[in-house]
Amino acid sequence: MTQEVKLDELYQEVILDHNRRPRNFGKLDDATHYAHGHNPLCGDDYHLYLKIDENGKIQKITFEGSGCAISKSSASMMTTFLEGKNGDEAEKLGSHFIGFMTKDTLSKEDREAVGRLKLFEGVRHFPVRVKCATLAWQALLNAVTGK
Repeated sequence: MTQEVKLDELYQEVILDHNRRPRNFGKLDDATHYAHGHNPLCGDDYHLYLKIDENGKIQKITFEGSGCAISKSSASMMTTFLEGKNGDEAEKLGSHFIGFMTKDTLSKEDREAVGRLKLFEGVRHFPVRVKCATLAWQALLNAVTGK
């Protein structure tokens, strides 16, 4: 078994784990920011809630809704990566991740900018599923930028 095959299996297991046991799943009643993400092509539908303090720091981030394993695991991982970050950092990582998933070619810097999120790289081979992986991230950008 090659190193690449082992990594692919590990990445799949991480995605499946976040799908089975999504982190930060549920409504956040005292959210200061909110966005809704819906993919009409497949039916993925998520609500994203953020509690951002007066200094711009994300105190809490949660999501609720339904969708495929890729969209749910991406949303789950996003919440674990962003709690404690400020809105600017969240916007930057969101933009990097969306670019990582949608660009035709990736530089070393593109890959490094997303850190462990590069485990979604295999999804890039299935253009229809890229929208699944980026849905929650698009909602994040809408929530933090107010657009």
